[in-house]
Amino acid sequence: MILHIDMDAFFAAVEQRDNPALRHRPVIVAGNSKRSVVSTASYEARKFGIRSAMPVYAAKQRCADLIVVPGNMKKYRSDSKKIMAILSGFSPLVEQVSIDEAFVDLAGCERLFGSPEDMGRAIKKKIEAGLSLTSSIGIAPIKFLAKIASDMNKPDGLTLITPAEAPRVLAELPIQKVPGVGQAAMKQMNILKIRSLGDIKKFSLPLLTQKFGKMGPHLFELSNGIDASMVETGHTRKSISSETTLSKDVSDFETLKGILLDRAQTVGRDLRAKHLVCETVFIKLKFSDFTQVTRSRTLDTAVSSSAAIFKEALALYRKIELKKKIRLAGVGVTSLKDKDRPIQMFLLGEEKKTETQWASVDKAVDSIMEKFGGNIIQKASLKELFDEGGCDGKEDSDQG
Repeated sequence: MILHIDMDAFFAAVEQRDNPALRHRPVIVAGNSKRSVVSTASYEARKFGIRSAMPVYAAKQRCADLIVVPGNMKKYRSDSKKIMAILSGFSPLVEQVSIDEAFVDLAGCERLFGSPEDMGRAIKKKIEAGLSLTSSIGIAPIKFLAKIASDMNKPDGLTLITPAEAPRVLAELPIQKVPGVGQAAMKQMNILKIRSLGDIKKFSLPLLTQKFGKMGPHLFELSNGIDASMVETGHTRKSISSETTLSKDVSDFETLKGILLDRAQTVGRDLRAKHLVCETVFIKLKFSDFTQVTRSRTLDTAVSSSAAIFKEALALYRKIELKKKIRLAGVGVTSLKDKDRPIQMFLLGEEKKTETQWASVDKAVDSIMEKFGGNIIQKASLKELFDEGGCDGKEDSDQG
């Protein structure tokens, strides 16, 4: 049996725990600007239809008493480590997939902790006693179903799906609840009159592949209760990114250049803190009409310096033909590797020298910021940008 745990409104719940005045109040964690978006909403706020990624101004329209709290990632990461440590006390096979969720393989743990349901209750009790936070847990024979189960009785829920119950649950599961089924796929689902995962079994594998591409075989397997994915303890992050919603829509080159530089510095700092290097750089731009584009480039050699990341991000930005103003800009890196692993070196000595020089600068800056925190040191070219309020909320993310 596989257990999936998902903390309840994690960021907001941490803020409510640490500030009694926020308890039982509609709270969101976000930048305090109409251009910011909701990172997490408390369950009291969700009653008004407020959800993650909703613009803050729209959330305030739905709830006049809404309380906006700025995020504190350092505090959230600290609590996350404590939660993962608790899970590791029940099983050596723990796969953290985000800051507030993880899979746990319960195989072989029954002798020590009892039935899977007993273990689920014990984990919830230990987290609540140690951190004063509630969680929702799903337990099922396969990972896919365990994740679905953890969402069935939120908040503070525990849902067990036995092997005998699994076929019925899979057959009745609304197709839009299957991860990866987005708006484009739903259009095709509606044409084929597919309402539940069970309806997938009415169609042949070749037809599903024709209609849904690589997702077709995956849907076919899930509908038949097959999920070969295992709990991976050595799971490494796939990407690191940082984006910001701008205080006003912009289109001038120098402003966007400064924003990309600031985001590249944040990504590079996070990359180095985790002793990683990247082989691919990407940028994300969201326009005034909320449409967006992403562009990426794979490098000839792995890098970790902020200067190298910015150089590639700027090159990608220059290739985009801007027809609308930009409301959000972000920089990210993928194809991550351990810094100590052997990597291809620069063929040209001058390029290697430049990268080495910037690595030394980054190391010094990282050390200063780690000691004094915040924006104690930044490039002179960014001072005017932030003094004028060019950037609003910084929304950093990493994916498991």
